[in-house]
Amino acid sequence: MTNRVLLLTPPFTQLNTPYPATAYLKGYLNTLALSDGEPVVAHQADLGIETILSLFSKQGLTNLFAQASAVANLSQNSQRMLRLRADYVATIEPTIRFLQHRNPTLAHTIADRSYLPESSRFAEVDELDWAFGTMGLHDKARHLATLYLEDIGDLLAEAIDPHFGFSRYAERLGRTATHFDDLQASLTAPDTLVGQTLLHLLDQKMAQYQPTVVCLTVPFPGNLFGALLCGRHLKQHYPAVRVVLGGGYANTELRSLREPRLFDYVDFVSLDDGEAPLRSLLEHLRGKREATNLKRTFMRVDGQVVYQNGAIDRDVAQRDTGTPDYADLPLNNYLSVIEVTNPMHRLWSDGRWNKLTLAHGCYWGKCSFCDISLDYIARYEPLTAGLLCDRIETIMTQTGQNGFHFVDEAAPPALMRDLALEILRRGLTVVWWTNIRFEKAFTADLCQLLKLSGCIAVSGGLEVASDRLLERMKKGVTVAQVARVANHFTTAGIMVHAYLMYGFPTQTDQETIDSLEMVRQLFAIGVVQSGFWHRFAMTAHSPVGLHPAGFDVQRIGPIDGPFADNDLDHADPLGADHERFAEGLRKSLFNYMHGVGLEIPLASWFTFRVPPTTVPPDYIDEAIADTTEDLLRSHALVVWPGHAPTLAIVEPRRGRRSSTQGRSVPQAELTFARRQDDLVLDLPLTMGQWLMQYWPQFSQNAPVPLTLQQLRATFEQAGLGSFLAFQQTEGWADWRAAGLLVV
Repeated sequence: MTNRVLLLTPPFTQLNTPYPATAYLKGYLNTLALSDGEPVVAHQADLGIETILSLFSKQGLTNLFAQASAVANLSQNSQRMLRLRADYVATIEPTIRFLQHRNPTLAHTIADRSYLPESSRFAEVDELDWAFGTMGLHDKARHLATLYLEDIGDLLAEAIDPHFGFSRYAERLGRTATHFDDLQASLTAPDTLVGQTLLHLLDQKMAQYQPTVVCLTVPFPGNLFGALLCGRHLKQHYPAVRVVLGGGYANTELRSLREPRLFDYVDFVSLDDGEAPLRSLLEHLRGKREATNLKRTFMRVDGQVVYQNGAIDRDVAQRDTGTPDYADLPLNNYLSVIEVTNPMHRLWSDGRWNKLTLAHGCYWGKCSFCDISLDYIARYEPLTAGLLCDRIETIMTQTGQNGFHFVDEAAPPALMRDLALEILRRGLTVVWWTNIRFEKAFTADLCQLLKLSGCIAVSGGLEVASDRLLERMKKGVTVAQVARVANHFTTAGIMVHAYLMYGFPTQTDQETIDSLEMVRQLFAIGVVQSGFWHRFAMTAHSPVGLHPAGFDVQRIGPIDGPFADNDLDHADPLGADHERFAEGLRKSLFNYMHGVGLEIPLASWFTFRVPPTTVPPDYIDEAIADTTEDLLRSHALVVWPGHAPTLAIVEPRRGRRSSTQGRSVPQAELTFARRQDDLVLDLPLTMGQWLMQYWPQFSQNAPVPLTLQQLRATFEQAGLGSFLAFQQTEGWADWRAAGLLVV
């Protein structure tokens, strides 16, 4: 019997783009033949976006308002919306089409605020108008349309389903759920309009694809309840179908699973990379493998949870996982929303991004706050630039979209360089962004190369912005280094987002204020354009969580239970009262991102007394000015992007002499055609002719670029003198100004 697998993303993740887990697994299943040679037929669906589109339709709102009308004691805001129900029902579908880029002219009437009904989410619009001063009409309209959806979402949450959220569903039930009782109570309660809509869509998928196995990916706590609703429905109405749960939530929260009631809703729980466990499970279901030889899989046996991991199969190498396959997903139905004016958060929610991974795991793998003990970080396995570009081209052909979000924990600089060169060699138009570590490998030249290949933004962890704490968390960077690297990216025209952290163990009041001053200076100078403060969270699989005493904190909860185990409560006796800083940090950063409040005293952001900063006012300026680390490595690649130059021989003008021992010397005039202008470089003729001869090896199209050491050798072998001496001349500076990159 053919294995028919349906891969489902339950509500809710993102409105603008599909979560990639099912596309990754479908790409692998496309390549798979089981041990008996039987292929696997795989399909996928994003029940999150489909549920949203069903709820936020004319019929969906009609049902919503009908049910809400029967609810007593609604807030004044919800009562106002009920009075405007006809306006909401009339405007919902045109507005959804507008957010799908199918109705662009509606921007005019949305932006002038004469079309959409407005409720509480619009209360601060007038105060935020300045934030859209540099944004276009469509951006402002999309922000207003997003507020309109959030108003409806507020009514839905108050009157129909308190668990509702656009990017999460019943997240509270899944977060730090050491016991299953609350989930069980909610799963046995009557279904709300959201649950009814979800399960109706699930029935449609079951009828369409008739799967024998359904896989539920649960990347976040806000997907768990929706997944278990699906599992409950499948158990009740499709008892022959086997249900598998996996994803990031299982990988981090369910590693010590002992709760048998979970298996009333699913048959198996898989951990870590899903390819090898799913293959072994499919073989088991075909009777070709014993249950004891499954891979990283929980199941219930005689009423008890058993972890089956007897398989000797290795995990599937990244090069063999296949190209992510987005077939079956409604790629043109996702919504481009603008929730907030944070530039990086806008990238998350605005536009369709193909998700792709450059490397499995993290090449650094040392940060003490990170889950470095788990496979998804600990096992580092990069792909080749050629294979990545093959996958990029395949995905662009399939989806019609050239935007990529590389979802690595931290993209490796050397691989980013090689990928950028391969993109340029192939002449691809790609727009991409990723997460990085602010390490010194990101030179000004490398950042320029990344920009040329289509990089528009990077995000990276500045974290606590304190050298003492950065060292303690083994981040491997300093604040000064972050400033220099951020400057390199910004100078290249690449937006920089800083992940910021407060509340790391032993962080004092003074260090918190000094960190804020570092952040203020970074925004004042303009080398960071976006940021977000996160409160430190101690997780069970991080070095801090595994060895809290080594970081001078104490684990104080939660009480161990048979279900989830990840987020840990802790006491920080040597640190500040971290929570009281939260609002001041948030408010100051919001203003800094918009160029406001950069000159006012730090104490103004807080309602309690804080110490003055000890950071010199020019600390970041001086860090950026320090170029002692800007040394060219001999094994770095030499690349001259752009078109080949043309050479013209220019004789010295009469009356002027360019002389060697009194003789007139003709010059080489090299003209580089660029998209915006032409650039002319004057060189001695012999040097110009040598440069033209070796141009194919300098070019971005060179299959094997020259290293700086090889360039030096060819330069000196051509009799052009000492290359080291040449590097001190204006001629070398002219080469660099003309576009020569050393990466």
